[in-house]
Amino acid sequence: MAGLTTLDKNRLESLHTELKNEYEAFKARGLKLDMTRGKPCAEQLDLSRGMLTCIDETDVYAADGTDCRNYGGLDGIAEVKALFAAYLTVDATKVIIGGNSSLNLMHDTLMRAMLNGVESTQPPWGSYEKIKFLCPSPGYDRHFAICEYLGIEMIPVTMDDNGPDMDQVERVVAGDDTIKGIWCVPRYSNPTGIVYSDQVVERLAAMRTKAADFRILCDNAYAEHHLTGNPRALKNILDACQKAGNPDRVIIFASTSKISFAGSGIAVMAASRNNVAFIKKQMEFQTIGPDKLNQLRHIRFFKDMDGIRRHMRKHAEILKPKFDAVLGVLDERLSNWGVATWSRPEGGYFISIDTPKGCAKKVVGLADEAGVKFTPAGATFPYGMDPEDQNIRIAPSFAALEDIGTATQLMSICILLAAVESKM
Repeated sequence: MAGLTTLDKNRLESLHTELKNEYEAFKARGLKLDMTRGKPCAEQLDLSRGMLTCIDETDVYAADGTDCRNYGGLDGIAEVKALFAAYLTVDATKVIIGGNSSLNLMHDTLMRAMLNGVESTQPPWGSYEKIKFLCPSPGYDRHFAICEYLGIEMIPVTMDDNGPDMDQVERVVAGDDTIKGIWCVPRYSNPTGIVYSDQVVERLAAMRTKAADFRILCDNAYAEHHLTGNPRALKNILDACQKAGNPDRVIIFASTSKISFAGSGIAVMAASRNNVAFIKKQMEFQTIGPDKLNQLRHIRFFKDMDGIRRHMRKHAEILKPKFDAVLGVLDERLSNWGVATWSRPEGGYFISIDTPKGCAKKVVGLADEAGVKFTPAGATFPYGMDPEDQNIRIAPSFAALEDIGTATQLMSICILLAAVESKM
């Protein structure tokens, strides 16, 4: 590896001139590209077009005869609960089917906890002067936004290749009863693509917490979103909590937002029977039932887990070339300079890249000036504050394949430019 550190002043200045010229050439192209969010592209959405015609005016009844046009079905129709029980590898009695948004379910879960607690024997979280949540970082900005909105103090937790740093997690939860929970994206973590190791899952399930009402909010958003044909297994965290004697510790969330239609999917949560009963009792005041016709469309279209997996292989055929395009450019432009490291996810929706310390905001700003928008630097940390100012999330899904290469070329130039200027 050559590395910038091996270059003398004259070579640095020469490289800086070359990079500036490349950058100005990109600016002159008048680009308008958006790489900010992990949205499905139109080609992915087209995969589910059949869902628009898979039921008609006569096909409005669930398997048990329930008229899906009417009120009722607070926690979902039975066959859809069975499908998503298989999706999350849990028992159907531990499943609640919601509306179209798992983020909505997560928000409401925390809001109910603030008002009513998470179990009848414990006080509402809102009755504390301050409560805290652990936030593995880099992580999902919308998780952090919910906490900030509700006034929940966030404590960043370091991530490694196995998941959150469990030594750190176990140390803080054992001594502070105001730490009420932790966010987790256990498979293809947003944005690093990490799959939690068995040991991390087991330690989360078994660790001693000072708060008796501690909860793991487990956002399993990418449960079947593989980019390879041989995905790594994820240990079942609900079973692990049951085995460790903490059956109520975890609440799992998922949705079909990146499987069927992003704005018209199905959201689902799974938890112990105690948690499900406690949550359903409160949901009765919130809704008379979700959109059961949408549930019916999903079960008619996918039919079973084999149907979902066949469908997700089609998604992978669209997504993998885009991920490969990003990684190919990063390898070509940056691997010999020692100025950045990046993830190589086997699934999910994001690639995480670490620039030189103190450079991420500059890189995103330079790219924006040249017409390419990336997720704001710092967004992957609580309060939008990356202490090292180095992490950037890349979202390859939405843009066209040819634009992804262009955007990554520009990012690479911006990273090299920021790194060179930090040495001058």
